Amino acid sequence: MSADFESYEQDFAVLTADITGRIGKVPKLLGDEKKQMVANVEKQLEEARELLEQMELEVREIPPQSRGMYSSRMRSYKQEMGKLEADFKRSRIAYSDEVRNELLGDDGNSSENQRAHLLDNTERLERSSRRLEAGYQIAVETEQIGQEMLENLSHDREKIQRARERLRETDANLGKSSRILTGMLRSIVLEETAQTVLAVFQVLST
Repeated sequence: MSADFESYEQDFAVLTADITGRIGKVPKLLGDEKKQMVANVEKQLEEARELLEQMELEVREIPPQSRGMYSSRMRSYKQEMGKLEADFKRSRIAYSDEVRNELLGDDGNSSENQRAHLLDNTERLERSSRRLEAGYQIAVETEQIGQEMLENLSHDREKIQRARERLRETDANLGKSSRILTGMLRSIVLEETAQTVLAVFQVLST
């Protein structure tokens, strides 16, 4: 089950990376080229949503004791998906410095361009920080789940060992009871035989 989930994860990572690259190109395009790029990104976003749905279905099939780690990953991926969709909306109405200058017919405002670049770099740093934080949280949760699983396995092993001990004790008691019953039956048979012989002897004596 987790193997299927991880396969979807890899596909999602590759797809979102490609989407991110194409979103960055949208503001640099004009006319039909921009329309084609927008159509391609929309198609890829739909594929990414379908992958998230498949991943959610896989998470529902995972045992509850192991589901926490995967649920945390899903929250991170949904946040990333929301960010991509927001970036895509902005990119459709945005223009790069080169395209803006071409449209305006001048060199534009250099201070405004610098400020736009700074804001763009800041957003990228924030996204990277969030991804690192999410990755660290996943690692911590994975370690906790691993410790819990080891503890559960240890408890189960102790239970199995106690059950084996009780089974051996039961077998020993059954063997002892069988020997006692066999001795009692032998005594009863001998006693009845003796009584029968005595009765026959008495009859013959008379």
